[in-house]
Amino acid sequence: MNTWSTCPAVERDPQKLSGAWRFRGTRVPVSALFENLEDGAQLSDFVAWFPGVTIEQARAVLEHAGSVAHSSFWPPGFHRL
Repeated sequence: MNTWSTCPAVERDPQKLSGAWRFRGTRVPVSALFENLEDGAQLSDFVAWFPGVTIEQARAVLEHAGSVAHSSFWPPGFHRL
């Protein structure tokens, strides 16, 4: 199942970046955000280092990843109180 297709901040083209998901309108792969954050970068650093990526796009990607992780954690039909 391809969960990134529902995130409006990203796009994919098989002719660019070997088909990797990237920030819409850029050549910056989504994976670059997570790699930089893992290395200790702040979100503001990331958007400064990658012109063309907006803070709104970066936040949307993080929110989307969080919602996908959350929905993947809970089994179907499970309702938290």
